[in-house]
Amino acid sequence: MRLWSLHPKYLDPQGLVALWREALLARAVLRGKTRGYQSHPQLERFRASSAPLSAINAYLAAVCGEAARRGYSFDKSKIGPVRKFSRMAVTSAQLDYEWRHLLAKLQKRDPARYRKWRAVKAPQSHPFLYVRPGRIAAWERVTHSGGGVG
Repeated sequence: MRLWSLHPKYLDPQGLVALWREALLARAVLRGKTRGYQSHPQLERFRASSAPLSAINAYLAAVCGEAARRGYSFDKSKIGPVRKFSRMAVTSAQLDYEWRHLLAKLQKRDPARYRKWRAVKAPQSHPFLYVRPGRIAAWERVTHSGGGVG
């Protein structure tokens, strides 16, 4: 499961669809509707929120918005209510780590998109998040290659 901290605009079509599905799975886990993925580390940031379901719904709403901007028709009814929420933090090192991971994926899967984004030095975070200085998140499974997992 990869719940990107990056803005979904950077994802290739395959990545955007995967993010939608994985975020819906995360929502099911947070709602107690599935037994799988209960201890997945990427869920920690949502569980740490004062309103985990509102947080994942807001996250999903932004993904759905990006899909609509591209002309895709993701089912909005699967999101649930988006109530007032506080944006959650992502560290600059986490965002950088994910950026390198995504660029490596794009280089293989979508070379044109890779060429479009590779010069970006400070990628935008997911609209639900704000960036603060800091290290890679404790929940991240860091690989030696810097490519990440997911």
